[in-house]
Amino acid sequence: MQEISKAAIECMEGVLEEKEAADWIYRGEGAVNLVLAYNGSSPDFVGKVLRIQKAPRGRSLCPTDTSVLSMFECLLWKDINELVSSTSKEVVGQLFALYVMRPLLGSEHVDVGMRVLVSRRFLESIENNVHCQRPAWRVDAAKVDTLCDSALLISDHSVFPRGALKESLCISVEIKPKCGFVPCSKFIAEGNAIKRSITRFRMHQVLKLHQGEISQISEYDPLDLFSGSSDRIHKAIKALFTTPQNNFRIFRNGSLIFGGLGGGTHNTNFVGSEAFEDLIEGLIQTDCGLSTASFLQLVSETIFRSGMLDRLLEAQKLDMLDIEGAIHAYYNIVSQPCKVCRDLGDGEFSSIYSSLHSISLEESLKIVRDYLIASTAKDCSLMISFRSREDGDPGSPQSNVCLESTNQSFEYKAYFIDLDMKPLDKMVYYYELDQKIVSCYTQMERT
Repeated sequence: MQEISKAAIECMEGVLEEKEAADWIYRGEGAVNLVLAYNGSSPDFVGKVLRIQKAPRGRSLCPTDTSVLSMFECLLWKDINELVSSTSKEVVGQLFALYVMRPLLGSEHVDVGMRVLVSRRFLESIENNVHCQRPAWRVDAAKVDTLCDSALLISDHSVFPRGALKESLCISVEIKPKCGFVPCSKFIAEGNAIKRSITRFRMHQVLKLHQGEISQISEYDPLDLFSGSSDRIHKAIKALFTTPQNNFRIFRNGSLIFGGLGGGTHNTNFVGSEAFEDLIEGLIQTDCGLSTASFLQLVSETIFRSGMLDRLLEAQKLDMLDIEGAIHAYYNIVSQPCKVCRDLGDGEFSSIYSSLHSISLEESLKIVRDYLIASTAKDCSLMISFRSREDGDPGSPQSNVCLESTNQSFEYKAYFIDLDMKPLDKMVYYYELDQKIVSCYTQMERT
């Protein structure tokens, strides 16, 4: 394993205190972190966002002086010494992005960030300040982990370094691509064969609708986005724009103008179609009423020409056995009787699954490690930011795209975000959710 760069995991000097909490405004959140954008004047933080760890409600908060990884996770990631010995969740996330995801996705598209120390009063103040802005179901599920002593400071990829200047309009799109392939593993039970032809995203939409998590099913199909076809990519982007849910958001100079803060059944569009046209008019120069269509074409063209999703798809395909195979390797690692085999009994697949229980520990570790890396790749987001190129500005040939319909050239930058390590103990949850998704979809097909 390569030697770690000290600069890559350095911690910024100084501590963020309670009085500085007002300078950080709510940007959004995922299952693990709150994301705050800086709204103050300190040059150290302008153009940055802060990722703060959350803690599930109902779970007691307690500081730890030992590795934050479990015994079996230490075994799983034993090749990365710094990761195994880390005593901070923030450092674990940072090292995972640095050592595991950046080599897979490319250093030019992964920002590992820098840690900044935070006081407990700062975190408590943040919790109070953002409470009313968070989706209610997120508030019910988790709160700020006030026992953390640091947070992750990264560049705000919804703006360019000069994006704060009024004359440098920046429009950014955040896309959660989801899994871009259908599995072909021989370990998929015959009763779940539908998984080989329908994407996980499309099947999960049915379950989410049934559970009231969404109000309508999206027409988006990840296979279109990952197809490498210009027309199909454009179809995918239009579908995401039509039903954004928590998979598509648009920012203007770092401020959210379209999309949701974290899913849910409510209308996620912050502005109407006419207002949206006005907001992007400074970037797209076209006839009235055509700016939105041109912008979506710009996003599609950038994804098509950059090929940036090719490496993401390769990382996703590290999941070679599907969860129906990987779960057996998980039980090998934790040295427990396989509950899946017990529940399935002596059916037709028992001999196929028993072959997984005869492999070596190292083989089991590789299967589960690859599955968890792929899970991160399936759940991350892609942030692409655009700004117009000035006449005569040579720009960077690696990050320019031309929109033929408006005869404009744009500079763009693209980063993968939300590259968190998935916990080993979620393997059982992943298996159970997978079975629930397939069961709900097949039941829908029957009725």
